[in-house]
Amino acid sequence: MTVQTERPPSGPADVRKSDGGETGGPKQRAASRFGALAPYLLLLPACAATVLLLGWPLLKDLLLSFQNLNMTQLIQHVTEWNGIDNYKEVLTGEDFWRVTVRSIAFTAVNVVLTMVVGALIGLLLARLGKVMRFVLLTGLVLAWAMPVVAATTVYQWLFAQRFGVVNWVLDKLGWHSMADFSWTGSQMSTFFVVTVLIVWMSVPFVAINMYAATTTIPGELYEAASLDGAGAWRSFTTVTMPFLRPFLYATTFLEIIWIFKAFVQVYTFNGGGPDRSTEILPVYAYVEGVGNQHYGMGAAIAVLTILIMLGLTAYYLRIVLKQEEDEL
Repeated sequence: MTVQTERPPSGPADVRKSDGGETGGPKQRAASRFGALAPYLLLLPACAATVLLLGWPLLKDLLLSFQNLNMTQLIQHVTEWNGIDNYKEVLTGEDFWRVTVRSIAFTAVNVVLTMVVGALIGLLLARLGKVMRFVLLTGLVLAWAMPVVAATTVYQWLFAQRFGVVNWVLDKLGWHSMADFSWTGSQMSTFFVVTVLIVWMSVPFVAINMYAATTTIPGELYEAASLDGAGAWRSFTTVTMPFLRPFLYATTFLEIIWIFKAFVQVYTFNGGGPDRSTEILPVYAYVEGVGNQHYGMGAAIAVLTILIMLGLTAYYLRIVLKQEEDEL
């Protein structure tokens, strides 16, 4: 009979001894915590800059909207709080609601035109050869990079009443009544020029975005669709559109925000005239606040403008999410 005098080796115990202690020590736990916090630490500078550059001015504007502030208070350095009187005066007046409806209609028309024209040009870029694509992309980038005030000034020259190129061309083409036509003399003609300007400046972003989206579509899908007997239209609806839909949603969302706050184009071109008939909400807030020196009133209109824009974008996102749920 043999007697076992040595203890059999134990796997887990040997592993613990060879590691020099329990697994998941303080160093490993600290490393895991740092790894979990790393994304938030990387976002911290951007969040701090956003709060500093956007949050603080927004807070000051909100506080200003509850004050009665004009040149008298500014000179005397007096803070006169009046509660919600500014909001009452704005919301009970007809001008605010008239400008709001005008702003929503203006935004809708410009967004639809921009998305349609930009999407068509983006699809055209995917079909062109390298040389023509490079030429068209260069023109789009130059139009996109042009400063807004400079672009608006150029359009003022183009549509000038006496020496504008547009009136001269229309006159040469046979519309002699357009030789001295004033594009800033009526609401519709002014909005027409501003719409052309905004669409011209917004189309490059949409077109380049759509072209970039088409490059992500695998070519094998088109080959499979052609083998199944799908024509050009069916290939577009079953292959191209499903890939482009997320880009269209995101681009439309951005265009709604950018066009709704198109202050520079409208104000620089004609100052919201004639007779303030082309004012949109950002211009209306500026004219009431700075032009008429009712700074508290202008701040209240600015706050209401932000709330309306948030409501429009929230409604749009709700429609988008509902469509995605229906597709699933």
